[in-house]
Amino acid sequence: MGKEKKSGFWADFKAFISRGNVLDMAIGVVIGGAFGKITSGLVNYIINPCISLLTGGIDLTNVKTVLVEEVVADEAAGIAAKAEVAILWGNWFQTIIDFLIIAFCIFCFIRAFTKASNKFHEKELAQKAAADAAAADAAKADAEKAAAAAAAAAAKNEAVLDAILEIRDSLKKN
Repeated sequence: MGKEKKSGFWADFKAFISRGNVLDMAIGVVIGGAFGKITSGLVNYIINPCISLLTGGIDLTNVKTVLVEEVVADEAAGIAAKAEVAILWGNWFQTIIDFLIIAFCIFCFIRAFTKASNKFHEKELAQKAAADAAAADAAKADAEKAAAAAAAAAAKNEAVLDAILEIRDSLKKN
């Protein structure tokens, strides 16, 4: 009885990390992060200025609802500083635009990938169907040859049997 070797933490981690799908996922996360930055740049530097032109120069980042005004500290008056508390509608709108652009780009990529994959699979299926048809034709031809050989063998057997019967009949007559 041999003892089974337990795999250690690092061996398990190495096996986990060396799987292809984990590496693919890591690459996807890195590329996705870079793509997110590109999309944010598109929204911040191209789309928002265009929206600002349409809204009469309003910068989206300044669109907000102030809940508590900022208080500047005044030591002489004994007033402590308080930060502004606000709902940042403009930043939220920018985030929504980022999401929609990313979702649209992913949709376009997946759609193109699916179409290409379907075309590739159609070619594979067509090649497989052609190979199956060729195999079926070959099998049919082999079956026809086998049937012809069987018919020839049966005819030969019948001829031999007829010859035997003739010999028997001639021996009976003698």
